[in-house]
Amino acid sequence: MASTGTTPTSTIFVLFGATGDLARRLVLPAFYRLAIAGLLPEDWRMIADGRGQRTDEAFQEEVRKALEEFGPRPSEGPWDEVRHRFLFAGGGFTVDDPGSLLEVLSQAKKELGGSPQLIHYMAVPPSAFGPLTQAIGAHGLAADSRVVYEKPFGTSLESFCQLDKIAHATFEESQIYRIDHFLGKEATQNIHVLRFANGLFAGAWDGSHIESVQIDVPETLDVAMRADFYDATGAILDMLVTHLFQIAGELAMEPPHCLEPDCMGEAREAVIGCFRPLSASDVVVGQYDGYRGTGDVPMDSRTETYVAARMWIDNERWKGVPFLLRTGKCLVENRQRVSVVFKDAVPGLPGQPGDGSILGFELSGYGEIDLGLVIKEPGPEMTLGVGRITLPLGSATDGLSLPAYSLLLHDVLTGDRSLFTRPDGLEHVWTVADGIIRDKPEPLPYARGSWGPPEAAELARPHAWVLGE
Repeated sequence: MASTGTTPTSTIFVLFGATGDLARRLVLPAFYRLAIAGLLPEDWRMIADGRGQRTDEAFQEEVRKALEEFGPRPSEGPWDEVRHRFLFAGGGFTVDDPGSLLEVLSQAKKELGGSPQLIHYMAVPPSAFGPLTQAIGAHGLAADSRVVYEKPFGTSLESFCQLDKIAHATFEESQIYRIDHFLGKEATQNIHVLRFANGLFAGAWDGSHIESVQIDVPETLDVAMRADFYDATGAILDMLVTHLFQIAGELAMEPPHCLEPDCMGEAREAVIGCFRPLSASDVVVGQYDGYRGTGDVPMDSRTETYVAARMWIDNERWKGVPFLLRTGKCLVENRQRVSVVFKDAVPGLPGQPGDGSILGFELSGYGEIDLGLVIKEPGPEMTLGVGRITLPLGSATDGLSLPAYSLLLHDVLTGDRSLFTRPDGLEHVWTVADGIIRDKPEPLPYARGSWGPPEAAELARPHAWVLGE
C-alpha cells in the first residue's frame, strides 16, 4: 500500500524492549532496511529504553550484532553513518520513575532542532502495554506522538477492553498503530488488488463460485527457544485471533470506496464484524509429542501448539462458504498459504478432475501468486489434468520489495494507518474466539513432522485441505 502521509524531516523513535528477542529479530533489522533504502526521515534518533544501564556505544554494538545475525549485515548499508543515532536510556520507565528517558529525549530533541515527530514502539509483552502507556501519558510524551503496539493487543475479550480503555485515555485513535505484520506482506496486499482490479476474479468472489477459503500457516519449528512465552500463550492467541483472522478479513471484505486508510480499515472491520463466534464443533486443538517438559513447560500443560478452525461469515456474499484456518508447530513444512478453492464447472467435462481451480497466495518471503486450472494433458487422448502457473511477486516488477515489518514501519513514519488493526474489529475477533478461549478442549496429541491431529480433516468435509492431502 502506498503511503499517504509525508515523512517528517526529523523523527525520534523510542523503542521499548529494545534488547529483547522481537526487537533483535524483526524491529531493528526492519529499521535498518529502511536506512539502506533511503526511506528514513532526513534526520532521526532511536532511543532504546531498558531497565539496565548501558552506554550508547554498548547498545550500538548490540544493534550491530543483531544485524550480523538476522540481517541485513551492517556492511550492506550506511552503518558508519547511522550508528551514532542509536542511543540508550536506562533505569526503566514507569509512572513514578522515568529513568533516564526524559533526559536522553531532551538531548535528542536539542540535537535535531525544530519539532521532531515522536514515535513510541512497544516491542514488549502485552502485560507491559498498559503500564508503559500510562507512563507515557504521566510524563507528557503523548501529545502529537504515535504509538505502535505489537500483537496480541490483549489476551482475552476482557483484557482487550481494559487495554483499549487505557490506550484511549492517553492517545487519540488516530495516534495508535496496532501492528500485525501479516497485513504488511506484499502478497497480502496483492489479495485485494488482484481481486478488485481484475475482472477475472471480481465477479466470482462469492459463495456462488467459491467452495472454500483456506488459510494455512504450518511451521516446522518447536517452541524450545520461546517455551515460557508460548506456554502462557498458545496457538489460538499467538496466531488465530491475530494473523489468521486478519487475513480472513482481507480476503472477505466488501469493495472499499477507495484505497485511503479509513476506507480500507472500514471495509476490513465491517466484514470482521460478520464473523460468527466459533463453537467447539468447529475447532480442533492439538499438542505435539514431547511438548510437555520442554524448557519449563509443566508435564500437565494443556497449552495447544496447533489449532484448526472452520469459521463462517454471516453475510450474503459468503453464505455457506467455510473459511478453514490452520496453524501449528512441528508440522511437515513451513508455509504461509492462502488457497481460494473455486467450485467445479457445472456440468463441466467428462473425466474432469475435482477442485482443479485454485487461486493461491504464498505470503512468506516476498510472496507469490499461483493459479491452478483444468487443462488437457499433452498426447493424443482427451485426458484432463491440472496445470499450474506461478507469479513470483519479488521479481514481477521493477518496484522496490521490502519485508512486511519494514513496510509497516514506513507507514508509521508517514502516518498511513491502512494496514493497522482497529479497535472495533479487534473487539469482535476476541468475541469470536471468546468461547473457545474460556473453555478450551483438551489438546489432541500429534506426531512431530505430521499435519497435526487427523481429526482436523473432518473440518474440511466433504472436501479436503489443499495442503497435506
